[in-house]
Amino acid sequence: MITKITLLIIGSIVGFLSGLLGKGGSSITTPALQIFTGMNPFYALASPLPATLPTTISASLVYRKKELINQRVVVSCILLGIPATWAGSFFSHWLGGHVLMILTAIFVASLGLSFFIFPDKNKDSGNEPIPFWKIALVALPVGFLSGLLANSGGVMFGPLFIRFLKMPTKAALASSLIVAAGLSIPGTIAHWYLGHIDWHVVLLLSISSIPFSYLGANVALRINNKLLERIFGSMLILFGSFDLWYSITH
Repeated sequence: MITKITLLIIGSIVGFLSGLLGKGGSSITTPALQIFTGMNPFYALASPLPATLPTTISASLVYRKKELINQRVVVSCILLGIPATWAGSFFSHWLGGHVLMILTAIFVASLGLSFFIFPDKNKDSGNEPIPFWKIALVALPVGFLSGLLANSGGVMFGPLFIRFLKMPTKAALASSLIVAAGLSIPGTIAHWYLGHIDWHVVLLLSISSIPFSYLGANVALRINNKLLERIFGSMLILFGSFDLWYSITH
């Protein structure tokens, strides 16, 4: 019973943050599952992936109403990212769960720090076409890392959309949410084949995350962009650092 309640609480918190920060939530769910439930590293890495799809769809309904989703970027990243995600997923089996947890923690914390070390100076204006080669430079490596780390990619796509593609903050987060949903599908199939997914965990996470992701997206639309980025960065640093400490000491 305690584990079920814990999973529902994790799903609620992660769902809200997913909608708020335009990310699938795997980067937060994975360390939370290992820390608060003691779950096997491979299950903790892969089980959040299937829950990403309904969670991100729920939040994306809010962003779509405001026309914040860049369809060209989304479609390109999904088409390029799917084969890269497949490749990364199968490499994950060779590295071992403990190594993957440490890599995930370092990557998440580093992205969080980037929001404070290199604050975004772009204004949310303009709709200049984004060169396809720049989209590919984001989609291919992030897709591979998404599969490798069993991460839907929202945590990586969002910051890179802002930094590298120079997209407006909220449009970047909204678009990364849809890409995360798309890339969660091949990643889920690959890790399901490898036996890394606990579907009971998926169900409990989805039940609680769906309504809270919708709520989080509504809150995001009312928050100043700079504050939104600072919240994003702070949460990544917090979860990444704590999970790194946990992974090294346990």
